[in-house]
Amino acid sequence: MSGAGAVRIVVVDDHPVVREGLRAMLAAEPDIEVVGEAGSGEDAVRLAAEQRPDVVLMDLRMPGTDGVAATARIVAAGPARVLVVTTYDTDADILRAVEAGATGYLLKDTPRHELAEAVRAAARGETVLAPPVAAKLVTRVRTPAADLTPREVDVLSQVARGWSNAEIGRELYISEATVKTHLLRTFEKLGVSDRTAAVTAAIARGILPTPR
Repeated sequence: MSGAGAVRIVVVDDHPVVREGLRAMLAAEPDIEVVGEAGSGEDAVRLAAEQRPDVVLMDLRMPGTDGVAATARIVAAGPARVLVVTTYDTDADILRAVEAGATGYLLKDTPRHELAEAVRAAARGETVLAPPVAAKLVTRVRTPAADLTPREVDVLSQVARGWSNAEIGRELYISEATVKTHLLRTFEKLGVSDRTAAVTAAIARGILPTPR
């Protein structure tokens, strides 16, 4: 924390009304001070370097440098902790944020007093997770990701783009029959029976990124 004792924070969200709302929610807390706001991931990285806050409240989905990429850069530079505050609670979003180094993950409907306590805890280096997020992480740990090969992930990535087996084969320089073989093995590993279910399962398990 800062020498004055207050937790210094930067608020990051591409919607001004959300930034204003977060600032207003924390204004009544005498030991928390908002020292800056950013509307993009790139601005967040710059502001964190300039202000050296204790905690950065980070949105995930923003144009340009998203919240995950910004989180990774801020954490790597130190010493700020990153507390994700977002509307998204999908498995893939949560895992990406945690892997990037986020100290915590809250949803935007978090009550004011809980948000303030989370900021204080994050400043102390404690992990803070909204109950629904914690439940998803526990479920994710208990359900290990399918062990897909790099080539199977490549094929599934093209399926997610809506490509046919023939188009995938041309893109990856393999035969259409080989594409089909990779897909059948992928279906078996994911416990699904069709292309759509395979893509959905892969996104839920963090194997494929969440579509934008």
